[in-house]
Amino acid sequence: MVPRYASGPGTLNAVTSPLQFDSVLVVMAHPDDVDFGAAGTIAQWTAAGKKVSYCLVTNGDAGGFDPLVPRSEIAGIRQREQTSAAHVLGVSDLCFLGFPDGRLVADLELRKAISREIRRTKPDIVLCQSPVRNFNRIYASHPDHLAAAEATMCAVYPDSRNPFTFTELIEEGFEPHAARQVWLVGGPESNHVVDTTEWFDQKINALLCHSSQLPNPDGMRDRIRSWNESIAAQGGLPAGRTAESFQIVDTA
Repeated sequence: MVPRYASGPGTLNAVTSPLQFDSVLVVMAHPDDVDFGAAGTIAQWTAAGKKVSYCLVTNGDAGGFDPLVPRSEIAGIRQREQTSAAHVLGVSDLCFLGFPDGRLVADLELRKAISREIRRTKPDIVLCQSPVRNFNRIYASHPDHLAAAEATMCAVYPDSRNPFTFTELIEEGFEPHAARQVWLVGGPESNHVVDTTEWFDQKINALLCHSSQLPNPDGMRDRIRSWNESIAAQGGLPAGRTAESFQIVDTA
């Protein structure tokens, strides 16, 4: 099965386009971020035999909506939810870095941790959140999203590829690696749209795994369908299709 891509007026950059690839590392700030932004695309990739790994940066302990659930239990709950959601999409390789939710900064410690994962998984593509604040969709620009994205971009270039950066990683057995592209989700610009119609149900099933974050799960399907149909229309897809959008950055 070959992934289906679509373009429309103003959505594709003539210079930057998808590449032939085998492996992807997804780096996201919180459990559930990947499923809102890219679950349909990831389901499509795993169906096509691509190797997809997850790196979840924070433990999600500031999430949830039920005051009766002890705060001490939230991180474990969210890790289990994200693991279940990943399995729905065909992803079994997950790393939880465990940084505290809501207090993330793009410091050297975080850059090193993400660089380790890039060197471990050796992806062709790194998919992450955008480091650029999106004033049209402010909830996409949570401070943790911005910090995780900034650290990921620094890890892609130059940290993970430079043998003289974080030399202790080489001592741990993690040789330098250069990812060829970064796919950014949630930013103010996109130049690529992926038709996810055939994988929409998988996206919803993955999102429903995050029950601790969903005070109104019954309305999830309609909300996500409306959002993803809007993205599809902006990308020039026919009415009734769903899509996810990205900004592709060449980093080879």
